[in-house]
Amino acid sequence: MSKKHILLMYITPYSGHYRASLAIEKALHMLAPNEVETLNIDAFSYTNPILAKVINRTYISLIKNRPEVWEYLYDNPRIVKNTQKLRELIHRFNSGKLRALLEEFKPQAVVCTQAFPCGMVADYKKTYGYRTLLMGVLTDYIAHSYWIYETVDYYIVPSEETQRRLISEGIPSGSIKVLGIPVAPEFSQKKDKQEIFRKFGLVEQLPIVLIMGGSQGLGPISKIVNIISHLPIPLQIVVICGRNKFLYTKLALKKRYIKKPITILGYIDNPDEIMEIATVLITKPGGLTTAEALAKGLPMLIIRPLPGQEAKNSEFLLRANVAIKANNEISVGILLKELFTSPLKLEQMRRQALLYSHPDSSLEIARLILKHCF
Repeated sequence: MSKKHILLMYITPYSGHYRASLAIEKALHMLAPNEVETLNIDAFSYTNPILAKVINRTYISLIKNRPEVWEYLYDNPRIVKNTQKLRELIHRFNSGKLRALLEEFKPQAVVCTQAFPCGMVADYKKTYGYRTLLMGVLTDYIAHSYWIYETVDYYIVPSEETQRRLISEGIPSGSIKVLGIPVAPEFSQKKDKQEIFRKFGLVEQLPIVLIMGGSQGLGPISKIVNIISHLPIPLQIVVICGRNKFLYTKLALKKRYIKKPITILGYIDNPDEIMEIATVLITKPGGLTTAEALAKGLPMLIIRPLPGQEAKNSEFLLRANVAIKANNEISVGILLKELFTSPLKLEQMRRQALLYSHPDSSLEIARLILKHCF
């Protein structure tokens, strides 16, 4: 029997969209190791690498310098409507490369973890009558309007709240599956905690404050470390710097002056292990990071969410009572001290996190894909 071809599409390497795409790919090969062939590509860089660089730079500049502009643009119905013709034009411009890709790989299913490639394939299906299973996999807790296309066969969403939003936009309920944000299959597996403590050189008797700023190590992490190190409570700190080499070097140089035990890590492929033993996660609320924390029942302290998707994620997590939010670096220390002196509150947050978690998400999504391909 010939292998089924599954095309996975994301944008931006090392982003949450990328990690979600990798998680689904890994799950597919776990469930059908000899029956599927996958191709996992950065759709924007593949179809238009120059425009991809320009847009990425513009986005980063907006987030850093004019966040209020991005907040206005994000999921604004007027902007969505006014840019529809432009998006269709970009899709048509990219259709030549997309056609070559589809004709060469001949996928039975296309799975997109970001709205841009999903819209590009959806418009291609509509314009040229192309037939393949198209699945949009949301990696944030809000279904913004750029996801809405009539030729998407399935939407995978993280919550019933997201499902209701899509239904209100006219998507049939049967096309929406609440399977969660796809975290790596490892997040569904229990690990040997003692072995993890030994592996990272951590002290079993001390609670762990895990600090993350996404794959780019963003946020006031150095300031937060300074504040936490002066708290009059016993704890140890683990910082995952991601690909932020400047942050890693800065923390390494000042390590000797930090008054708490601290472990500094760069980009790691096994965040499930650290989350297995952590007590609290301090992070900006990216979709993938927070979904991973939920899968491990890890309470969160949110700091400085980016406007747009992270602000919406923050609202969802606060409503679910799985996180608390600090308005500034000083309040991080105050709130953390309150949490550590209230074990009942921590336990309630942990239970709520598990209640909202989908540790088998990538495997469930892979099963749905395989069901329609065989």
